[in-house]
Amino acid sequence: MTQAVSPKRWTLDRDERRVILASSLGTVFEWYDFYLYGSLAAIIAKQFFSNLDPTSGFIFALLAFAAGFIVRPFGALVFGRLGDRVGRKHTFLITILIMGASTFLVGVLPGYASIGVAAPIALVALRMLQGLALGGEYGGAAVYVAEHAPPDRRGAHTAWIQTTATVGLLLSLLVILGVRLLAGEQQFALWAWRLPFLLSAVLLGLSVWLRLSMQESPVFLRMQARGESSRNPLGEAFGQWRNLRLVLLSLLGLTAGQAVVWYTGQFYALFFLTQTLKIDGTTANLLIVAALLLGTPFFIVFGALSDRIGRKRIILAGCVLAALTYFPLFHALTAAGNPALSRALSSAPVQLLADPAECSFQFNPTGTAKFTSSCDIAKQLLANASVNYQSIAAAGAAQIRVGEQTLRYDDSPGLAKALQAAGYPKSADPAEIHYVTVIAILTLLVIYVTMVYGPIAALLVELFPTRIRYTAMSLPYHIGNGWFGGLLPTLSFAIVAQTGNIFSGLWYPVGVAAATAVIGTLWLREPAHRDINTDNPT
Repeated sequence: MTQAVSPKRWTLDRDERRVILASSLGTVFEWYDFYLYGSLAAIIAKQFFSNLDPTSGFIFALLAFAAGFIVRPFGALVFGRLGDRVGRKHTFLITILIMGASTFLVGVLPGYASIGVAAPIALVALRMLQGLALGGEYGGAAVYVAEHAPPDRRGAHTAWIQTTATVGLLLSLLVILGVRLLAGEQQFALWAWRLPFLLSAVLLGLSVWLRLSMQESPVFLRMQARGESSRNPLGEAFGQWRNLRLVLLSLLGLTAGQAVVWYTGQFYALFFLTQTLKIDGTTANLLIVAALLLGTPFFIVFGALSDRIGRKRIILAGCVLAALTYFPLFHALTAAGNPALSRALSSAPVQLLADPAECSFQFNPTGTAKFTSSCDIAKQLLANASVNYQSIAAAGAAQIRVGEQTLRYDDSPGLAKALQAAGYPKSADPAEIHYVTVIAILTLLVIYVTMVYGPIAALLVELFPTRIRYTAMSLPYHIGNGWFGGLLPTLSFAIVAQTGNIFSGLWYPVGVAAATAVIGTLWLREPAHRDINTDNPT
């Protein structure tokens, strides 16, 4: 059933502005809390995983980052059920309190040097609490705004909620940059990195005040007044095939692809700049900030456009564009961000000559695995140097070939000299960075994010009936974004570490985005403008 739509109105009335502002600001602060960790992953790796080698330490720091995403679907189940049973507003208050307290505690948590293995364990526990809170936050915010919005402006209104993740990331980057500049790089690495986490106490107070000023959703109140609330939202959402089918299609045909495009365009791009292209952290953050400032308005553009032409086609077009262009875009990003590295990759390719039977998967999260074969030792040297290399099967002890020079598998000083002679830079030369080109590429990646993310809240809300909406839409959203998206940096960098190709990690988002485009095109219908007051989702 489709609601009659009123003539287009491009301004917001006072009540609409209040609903959007109160919902969005609280969600911005929650995303700020959640993304501080991702923005500081490299420093956190040194603080909490200092017992591991640099490559494993960074990957394990990303795993701790991913832990918050892994538990998000469980938060969706817990808080989704609560939101469908007792209301949207009360659930908001609980999630923001859990998120704010967990973030503040990260800021006072001792590092590995002080309390040993208890430090990373506590860090992962706090990340999991953050993930649980976020699992209940997004669905509530999207549902709350959508249930207040006119049917012909639902995409435009919920697009403001879609900006909150990017604005939260932007806010975290700006705070980090400010503290970095005030404290200096040395002090920031030692202790000042904690200050952005401690700031969450102030944001928590403001967020709770905002949430207390909000009224309950009118759609939920009408449903409650009619006595139509679900007694068992979980059972209805996932135990009835009609609803479960929509949950599965929304996951595989929407949110999985949306998630990998989102995390590639924001987090993987940031990690690629710092870890692969060796651009210093402050410069990389400024480049991402510039791209976010230029790209963020497109959330509203594509949200509003989805009210006119439909949600699905915009989201799936973003997935297709990402799958087709990621490899050329990241090659261009390398050429513009670190031209010396790009030249060296072309003129002096590095090769690893080794017996494949001697080569292990280069991942050591516990620090207990011993890589003793010649292939493993050589791969560890190359990974620590962040060198792009090609593996070639060869008998005998492993060798490393840099251009025309061949080295022993364990010749670390020789490898450093050979790489330097071949033109491989230790870090990107700021004078050589093509800043305009880098920002243009990063902005295009952000625009892909806005295409897939701007309309998705309205689409998910419209797919499911009111009585189970919070529960049903939250789970596929958080599995898609928590698992497919949240694990992307970890999986992609692990693929790079294993293959030796700095671009091979892109196969993961390319594959998922392409699969989502096919599934969504073939089996998911367009629900734009349907009557969300009814419990009939067709």
